[in-house]
Amino acid sequence: MSVVTSAIVLSEDVVNQLPIPGFFFGLIAFVIFLALGLVMWSYRDVANRHPKKSAEFAQSHNLHGHGDRTGADH
Repeated sequence: MSVVTSAIVLSEDVVNQLPIPGFFFGLIAFVIFLALGLVMWSYRDVANRHPKKSAEFAQSHNLHGHGDRTGADH
């Protein structure tokens, strides 16, 4: 027998039991991503909480005389 064949034959007897059912690994990952999404969502609209600073930023970063940096005015 070759090394590959003997490795396949010997590996058939090895069974690694998971500590929890496989479904719960996906559930744990989903909960973690949901928590991280909620953290990101909590930072929504932070720039608009300080209207004076955001107005100063908009005036000082007026690129090439364009009023809108998104390109919607072109």
